[in-house]
Amino acid sequence: MSNSKGIPYYFNAATKQSSWDAPSELSDDQIKSLPGSNYLSGGSSGGAGTITASHLLVKHKDSRRTSSWKETNITRTKEEATEILREYQAQVGNSREKFEELASIHSDCSSHSQKGNLGPFSKGQMQKPFEDAAFALQVGEFSDIISTDSGVHIILRTA
Repeated sequence: MSNSKGIPYYFNAATKQSSWDAPSELSDDQIKSLPGSNYLSGGSSGGAGTITASHLLVKHKDSRRTSSWKETNITRTKEEATEILREYQAQVGNSREKFEELASIHSDCSSHSQKGNLGPFSKGQMQKPFEDAAFALQVGEFSDIISTDSGVHIILRTA
């Protein structure tokens, strides 16, 4: 288990090389027999498995990158970004279609071109607050507003 990321990794004792990906020469049964393999099984409530999520991101002046595909210099405050996202949240309700429409038009992330879809990801790949929120959601469920170094988000878990 990685101390820094809190996720399992593979270590080849012969070559002294470590990798996040399972060795290609191992079968699924061989991987399941490895020490620590119990950390590899995910479930509907998260775990070390892979999930898929979409998001709608609104950046603010304290975001780690203060530009986006639609604005070259973002100057709004975090409070203003949160208020904007609250308005989007009210419009979305529980509608995936409305969420995708708003993400396509308003998200400050390049994923706007995929209706906010970030594709599949595992633990350790996203910023911790985003990861925690996404893995805690059930499929089809929306998060409340989540704050990360990138800005403020609404997350929809899709798989």
